Amino acid sequence: MLDAFSRAVVSADSKTAPIGGDELNQLRSFIASGNRRLDAVNAIASNASCMVSDAVAGMICENTGLIQAGGNCYPNRRMAACLRDAEIILRYVSYALLAGDASVLDDRCLNGLKETYTALGVPLQSAARAVAIMKAQAAAHIQDNPSEALAGNRLRKMGTPVVEDRCATLVAEASSYFDRVIGALS
Repeated sequence: MLDAFSRAVVSADSKTAPIGGDELNQLRSFIASGNRRLDAVNAIASNASCMVSDAVAGMICENTGLIQAGGNCYPNRRMAACLRDAEIILRYVSYALLAGDASVLDDRCLNGLKETYTALGVPLQSAARAVAIMKAQAAAHIQDNPSEALAGNRLRKMGTPVVEDRCATLVAEASSYFDRVIGALS
């Protein structure tokens, strides 16, 4: 896994040149976004179990055959594996968001994912749909903008200060990582 600093060093080393100019500005920007990155990852991590269970439940609601005999979420052992896999995907997306680099996601999660799911008979479209649901949930949590209408008295906001763009750049970055997962399943 390469973080922003390692990537800059490797790039400069390959050119046998010092880090400077655009690379230095990118590192400054990465450092400046550090607290917001930590807040974003914390928002995802503290809501991970709900995000995963809601995503899998949403996927099942759209394809009830998954919980019928012979479906990929039947019996309980397969349902547990589905929840575990969704949690692993969410964890690696969080790692990528924290590091500002998708290599850990690609290397440790997506490498061979489609082939493995195909060999196990997992419906790729349903798995991609669960990831898309987690993507929407992550965007809401990163923006600290959960649905008040649906949450009622269970509404939990992280308390991050209101940022003018509501962390739009981090939402876009996290979305790109979820899109990588969806792309790997397609």
